[in-house]
Amino acid sequence: MFSHGGDRIFNEAQANWWDTTSITSFSNPELLNETRQQYSKKSSGKRSRILSNDRRGSYFKARPVKDELTDLALDATLRAGALHQRSRRKSADTTRFILKRQDLMQKVRSKRSSNLLLFLLDLSWSMAVQQRMDATRGAILSLLTDAYQHRDRVGLITFQKQSAALVLPPTYSVMLAERSMKKVKVGGKTPLAAGLWKAYEVLSREKRLHPDLNMLLIVLTDGAGNVAIGSGEPMAEAKTIAEKIAAEGYRSIVIDLDQSTFDQGLADVLARQLKAPCYLISGLKADQLAKIIRKEL
Repeated sequence: MFSHGGDRIFNEAQANWWDTTSITSFSNPELLNETRQQYSKKSSGKRSRILSNDRRGSYFKARPVKDELTDLALDATLRAGALHQRSRRKSADTTRFILKRQDLMQKVRSKRSSNLLLFLLDLSWSMAVQQRMDATRGAILSLLTDAYQHRDRVGLITFQKQSAALVLPPTYSVMLAERSMKKVKVGGKTPLAAGLWKAYEVLSREKRLHPDLNMLLIVLTDGAGNVAIGSGEPMAEAKTIAEKIAAEGYRSIVIDLDQSTFDQGLADVLARQLKAPCYLISGLKADQLAKIIRKEL
């Protein structure tokens, strides 16, 4: 399905740099064991289930009515009222089934939610990008295939030089994604703040259009930023925007693309600002990266 010769999706990378299979999570050491356990389990590929705010979806339990009754759970209501029939019939001198407001039970429904994987990819030279792109590309293409099969969407934002660009608007199309990523080139400075802001804009727009959407932002960077959006300090701007993303409740993970021997811990700092787990890609294969993202999704 995908071409591996000629026009590469990313610039050619060093071969066999990932010979080891180690994986490190900075922000939460427990994620290391959890991730390894996930490797032994076959991904179900099922969409996420969320609580429904309307009368659509599968009825799976009931709860007492708090305010307005909109979706009566008749079976649960009768069971709740049955507990009090002896005393109620005796006091009312009747054989009828007597229900009271306190017996009313509301249906709780769940429904399947589609997923959006939004990649935010650092293409600057600061993170030795050519040594890391094979694993990143392989993971993206693997996840794109999953998205096509399960009708989920994938988007890609890149940042380098002076700005960020939505290279791939959220789409179901694997072929469109492949064509868009073929245009990606590497090099230049690192406008991290611009990338985060672009991601915030896309997430906010998608949330307005699809309130039930299950979204995950995947930030692939070394965490260093040296270009500001305005007149502020670049890393301070990035911190403010990252904390805004977290405050809005958008879920993220950070994949540290720096080599461990030169790592300054900046990706881990960014992960804490996003309230997200952070993984080190050193020694990580493409299929392992894809499994991490599936687990977090």
